[in-house]
Amino acid sequence: MNVQAENSGKGRLTGTKFWMLFVGFFGLIIVVNLFMAYKALSTFPGLEVSSSYADSQDFDVRRDAQLALGWQASVETRADATGKTLILHLHDETGAPVIPAHMDALLTRPTNQTQDQQLALQFINGAWQAPALLDRGWWRLRLTGLAEDGTEYRHNITFWMD
Repeated sequence: MNVQAENSGKGRLTGTKFWMLFVGFFGLIIVVNLFMAYKALSTFPGLEVSSSYADSQDFDVRRDAQLALGWQASVETRADATGKTLILHLHDETGAPVIPAHMDALLTRPTNQTQDQQLALQFINGAWQAPALLDRGWWRLRLTGLAEDGTEYRHNITFWMD
């Protein structure tokens, strides 16, 4: 009996085996890359500003004017039988609540737009409150508004919801 003849196909790297390993390896890499590209593009929230150059031209002036307001913002959430409530604490440097001339609040996920919510803030007991549909995870509250003197106010607050 010729042992070498019986085992000649076992453990050898033939052209067919090499081709299958080559195609399988690079095929897996291509499939994973296509999946990751799809997920990146399908969850991209879009542009922050239409022209970053134009927005940067008066950034320092707007930032200094906003800092001169002395407003401090923080977020807390409360859950009760009726649902979840987002509470925005907006205070000046003395700790007094701030009531801007105009304020918009957009609640978003940092990575996609599918759960964006425009909040209808109401001033209750010294804080701004609104019902919100909050799932567990990271959220961003985007505030845009105007002070009584016409100063533009923009602030993003990122927070974790359990």
